[in-house]
Amino acid sequence: MGGIALLAKESGVSVSGSDENVYPPMSNLLENQGINLQQGFEIDHLQEISTENNSQVVVGNVMSRGTEVVEYTLNQKLPYTSGPKWLYENILKDRWVLAVSGTHGKTTTASILAWILEYAGLKPGFLIGGVPENFGLSARLGDSPFFVVEADEYDTAFFDKRSKFVHYHPTTLIVNNLEYDHADIFSDLDAIKTQFHHLLRMIPGKGLVVTNGEEQNIDDVIDKGCWTPLEKFSATDQSGKIQNISGWSVKYINPDGSEFEVLFDGELQGWVSWPLLGKHNVSNALAAIAAARHAGVPVKHAIDALSEFKGIKRRMELRGKVNDISVYDDFAHHPTAIETTIKGLRANIGERKIIAVLEPRSNTMRLGIHKETLASSLDEADEVFLFQPKGLDWEIGHVLDALANKSSLHDDIDDLVTTLCQQANSGDHILIMSNGGFGGIHEKLLQALEHKA
Repeated sequence: MGGIALLAKESGVSVSGSDENVYPPMSNLLENQGINLQQGFEIDHLQEISTENNSQVVVGNVMSRGTEVVEYTLNQKLPYTSGPKWLYENILKDRWVLAVSGTHGKTTTASILAWILEYAGLKPGFLIGGVPENFGLSARLGDSPFFVVEADEYDTAFFDKRSKFVHYHPTTLIVNNLEYDHADIFSDLDAIKTQFHHLLRMIPGKGLVVTNGEEQNIDDVIDKGCWTPLEKFSATDQSGKIQNISGWSVKYINPDGSEFEVLFDGELQGWVSWPLLGKHNVSNALAAIAAARHAGVPVKHAIDALSEFKGIKRRMELRGKVNDISVYDDFAHHPTAIETTIKGLRANIGERKIIAVLEPRSNTMRLGIHKETLASSLDEADEVFLFQPKGLDWEIGHVLDALANKSSLHDDIDDLVTTLCQQANSGDHILIMSNGGFGGIHEKLLQALEHKA
């Protein structure tokens, strides 16, 4: 919604917004663009909305029936729409949309793809659920037909329970992976597969669908029907294998994912050397290269662009280093993402200590859907600090039991910072994972480490 606000402002629309607990980097972006952000959801915020002045309420999917401002909007017959629908009708309907979908990696892959198009001189528009360091913005209109959008399967609004991505009408679609998530709105994995099938029904025959060839769940969706050319990718190292390889693949991967060769249909396309880590990011790179090629970017240009990709805020972002203790911020909120992130860091730093700090904050985490796989996703860490947020609907103690003596549970951020500061030593890497602001723990920890130093 913050990105949509930025696009509306760039389009010449007068924009204000209401939200709770807004934190950087989005709060800073909105403020810097002169968008008035009002705290809380108050009826007074809607006083200027009317049909007469051509104004409109854009309702985010966090708002539900029974919320005072929603009931006021309906009772007063104020004009309203959803974010995805506004985006399509005002920005996307005449554009070549490149959509990035999947359970994990959407933000990173969309950022990589937008950068490849930018590097090639195509000046794309984009709407991304993070802030790519190459752009410093999460959204812009762009100056070409191309528009990259992070395509989420979460529902659209209280009045439209379809997935957001069905509104985007992409020409080029990436499906990175597919696992069970968003347990607050999807009853099971099959319900999510149905939404992805609906999305595939909308991709034109002249378009392209790029999928992870290692994901059976995606193949299940494709088997339901696909009327568009398909290209698959795999980040499994093909070194030393003599076989006919179709689609996008890799050889000679550095264990930390920072270097690898790219192949298409078995033919070498080039060598990637870039700052990102982990096999999951190798997959993200292949998907972005394939999608950019569909938009006309030569593979060599795409590979060259990767070497200058700077990453995304809150995706393994190094927030600071004090006394040779590194503190990272990562958005990981699903066991698979947690596991791949830690493994990528482990491959990069070797035997040095990884201290994992996790806030299980997402709706699915709060419901306990992933409680059986959470402990194993943290195995590669040397020490684990779990923070128990208010409203957690399950007993987190059995995760501690599964992690044996290397884990501890905390419910006060200041106490957690003190403990981390006491236990961290020179050479350690502290990986903080949450899909929220986590009470500003990153800066608090860095300040505490400075005082310790």
